[in-house]
Formats: sequence, structure tokens, C-alpha cells
Amino acid sequence: MRDQTLFDKVDLHLIRVLHTVLTERSVSRAALRLGMYQPAVSASLKRLRELAGDPLLVRSGAGMMPTEAGQRMVEPAAAILRSAEGLFSDVRSFDPRTATRTFRIAASDYFDPLYLPSLVSRIKAEAPLCTVEIYPLSPETHYHAQLANGDIDVVVGNWLQPTDDLHMANLMRDEVVCLVSSKHPAVRRGWDVASWLEAEHIAPTATHPGARGVIDAHLDAMGLQRRITARCAHFSAIPAMCASTLLVLTTGRQFCERFTGQLPVEILECPAQLPPLDYYLLWHARSHASDAAAWLRDCLKKVAQSLRDAGGAT
Repeated sequence: MRDQTLFDKVDLHLIRVLHTVLTERSVSRAALRLGMYQPAVSASLKRLRELAGDPLLVRSGAGMMPTEAGQRMVEPAAAILRSAEGLFSDVRSFDPRTATRTFRIAASDYFDPLYLPSLVSRIKAEAPLCTVEIYPLSPETHYHAQLANGDIDVVVGNWLQPTDDLHMANLMRDEVVCLVSSKHPAVRRGWDVASWLEAEHIAPTATHPGARGVIDAHLDAMGLQRRITARCAHFSAIPAMCASTLLVLTTGRQFCERFTGQLPVEILECPAQLPPLDYYLLWHARSHASDAAAWLRDCLKKVAQSLRDAGGAT
């Protein structure tokens, strides 16, 4: 009980006075360094002596010297002050060149296979001591709880109606197109809405049980339904599946353009009048004011902008 009582009587200001008096070995010099009046420092030293049950600083010749107890307190007091300074400076004064924190990002690879590699490259170039962890948006992902618990810092994806209790920022907007094999009949014949709906489609696996993808949610609103005959959780593998089959992938133009020079595939206009795909960043209020989290979100936006500039997406 006595230790708790002592702890309740000690505040950070007293620790700072203790450390300054012991290192300066002078009440008057400590007062100058602290920007305090000497009587106030003397009063704090008296209080510290009472709490410690030790003089802490005693006269020695013309000067003063810490007692053995006082000398043992110098480094612990310095450690407390360093920790206290870092407690808020890590949050409010993030320096990517020296920071050593871990950034955790949950992201889909729907809109550009170059996005995540470019993002990691940028973070490691600007914050070389930081660790980056990328998590998928999968059927097992409960991103809202993960954001609230601090398990992840930010989510990158696209939703028709993002959760309104999270912070959100637009990342990019992309035109909806179709990716098909160069041998697909629609490349030669063209297609209308009816023939597009009847084609064999491939779509990503839902992000959670019962979820409707953005494309199908839009079609539902239009009273239309396409024929999905294949699903794949690995979105970046789908173009190769289209290249060797008659499957149709309907997604953003920027994603599709990354594969036209690598695979025997073609980009076709989507005959259904679907609105552009909007991609967002989502984050929780718990990290909204953090300089480190704000820096990460800025990196995410800048990488998206650089890829938009290169690919021509809006």
C-alpha cells in the first residue's frame, strides 16, 4: 500500500526536477534550466526528499553531490522522461526516416496488380526501418473489428456503401470493362447486353459469406443477372484463366490493362451501362489523428495517383 501511496504523490514534473537537480548538482542551475524560480525548485526538492526518505543531494566542499540513493535515481528518472517524451511524439511527430513501427494494411488486388508492390516499395524507400504487413480481404476478414482493435491500420477496397462509422477517403475511380481471350467470339462479333449476360463469367470470391460483389449489386439494381460459372479468390490469377477459356472478367480498366501485353487477352467495352468502380481507404477513429497513420494514408493515395497518371484512369 505504501508503494501505491508514494506513486500517487509523484508526477512527471517532480521527476523532471529530480533529474535536473541531480545532474546539475545545483538548485540554482536547475532552476535556470527548468525555467523556474529557485524557491519553487527548493520546495520540490524538499518534497522529493520526504518521499525518498533520503537527502538526495548534499553539500560537498564548495559544491553539492548526489547521495548514493540520489545517484541510483539518475538513470531511472532519465528513462521515465524519455518514455514520456516518446509517448506523444511517436503519435504526433512521425519521422519516416527514423520510425520503427509496423504498418498493417488489408487490401484487395482488384484494381491494379502493380499497386501493392509499388506501395511496399514506396514505404520501404521513405521509411526504411518500418515493417509492412499486407493482409488479404478474404471471406474470413472482419475488417471493421480489426480496424477497431488496431490489428490493421487501413483497408483498401471498393464497396457500394462503405460503413458510415469509419473514416473514408476516395482512392480512385475506374471505368468498368471486360477482359476476354483473344479467341473469344465477342472479339470478332461484338456483343449486346443479352449476349454478355449469357456468356460464361468469372468473378472474385465474395469478401464475406453472403456478400454481393459490386458488379452484381449494380446488376441487381438494374434487374439483370449474369451467368457466373467460375469464382477465384486470387484475383490476379483470373486474367490467365480468361486467356485459356471463354470466361469473361468484368472489372476496372486499369487492372485489365496490366495484362494485355503479357497474355493473349483483349479488353472489350461492357455493354451493360455500369457506373465506374470507386475504390476507398477506410480507417478507424482510433488512428485518425495519428501522424504515422496519416503518413501511411498519404502514401496509399500517392501510389494510386502515380498509377492513375501512368495508366490514364480517372
